[in-house]
Parts: sequence; C-alpha cells; structure tokens
Amino acid sequence: MTFDDFQALIEKMYSHKDRARGTPITFMWLCEEFGELATALREGSHEEKCGEFADVLAWLATVANINNINLDEALRKKYGSGCPGCGKWVCTCQGKQ
Repeated sequence: MTFDDFQALIEKMYSHKDRARGTPITFMWLCEEFGELATALREGSHEEKCGEFADVLAWLATVANINNINLDEALRKKYGSGCPGCGKWVCTCQGKQ
C-alpha cells in the first residue's frame, strides 16, 4: 500500500466524521495517539507497537485530508531529492537532521 492508497482509504472510511470534527479536535486525537505510541514503545509488545504506529499514521492522514494535503506529494517535495538541509542522500548536516 502506498501513502496515496492509505490516505485515500482513510478518506473513504472516515472523511464524513473527520471533516465535521475539524482540524483542532482531530489534531488532539493525533496527539493522543502519539501518547499511546510512547507508552507502547516503553512497555508494549511488538503487536501493540505496530498497532500504535498504524494509528498515528491514520490520524496523521486524517489531519492531512481535512487540510487538503497530499502526504505523498509533501514527502516527495521535501525529501525526494535527499536531505532538505544538505541535499545529500546520507545526511551530513550537524544537529537534529
């Protein structure tokens, strides 16, 4: 499944709820999922971690959908030519990159 496929699937399954809920509340759900992922990374099983990673991606796709952002396009634009800082495929930037 590609990012485009996944984002379209999330749009089909949930857009009627997501658009009614709006960005601020939907973003809060995404933040809650990050907390659940943090807990799973600390003490969860492999299956729990997998589920939480999937949930974070689903809520991220939801926020992108209701803001008319195509994640595949955004990823290609930002990272499709290498590191946004140094332009290399193996980052040589100093700092957080």
